[in-house]
Amino acid sequence: MKQNKNYTILSLKKRKRKGNNMIWWTADLHLGHKAIIKMQNRPFADVEEMNETIIANYNARVGKNDKVYILGDITHHLPEEEAKKMIKRLNGKKYLLIGNHDKVVTPSGLFENCEMLTRVNDFNKTFWVCHYPLLAWHHMRSGTIMLHGHCHNTPEYNITNKENRLLRFDVGCDACNYMPINSKEIINFFGEEALNNPNCSDDTH
Repeated sequence: MKQNKNYTILSLKKRKRKGNNMIWWTADLHLGHKAIIKMQNRPFADVEEMNETIIANYNARVGKNDKVYILGDITHHLPEEEAKKMIKRLNGKKYLLIGNHDKVVTPSGLFENCEMLTRVNDFNKTFWVCHYPLLAWHHMRSGTIMLHGHCHNTPEYNITNKENRLLRFDVGCDACNYMPINSKEIINFFGEEALNNPNCSDDTH
């Protein structure tokens, strides 16, 4: 694997809640997409190494009975049957937020549900979830968090949003060390100051 100096936000340590399964978030895996390595400066020698590393990282964190929301673009440039085989290797009960590169957009045994936008509650916090980033979202003034993918941001994007108290977080693997992140980690990342005093300059109502 090529050296990558930017991705230090998360570790592979798996965190479990006693008595409950975790909710995890990820996006923009682009499994099978050779060109994404150069396009996004991903730290992999080839597409096979990228596929296997991302799948191994994912399964190291996500348990068999955990819920995982995949915010689009799981695979790209793969035949349908090969894409399905790769998706089946991923642990957990999978919920798909449909991305612009997703061709398999019905549950069809792969996903619990497929939709464009949803709301999820976890750890007494509301998350609005979509493949695409939203400028404004319901109850953003009350500390709800917007999760998205699509943009292939680096970790600095999320850090800048935190500094500006903007509760929008890119869960894409480019922004999260090529592994899923759970709800508690996102809440802890923003901290009380941002969660209690969110920046709502884009909310005009």
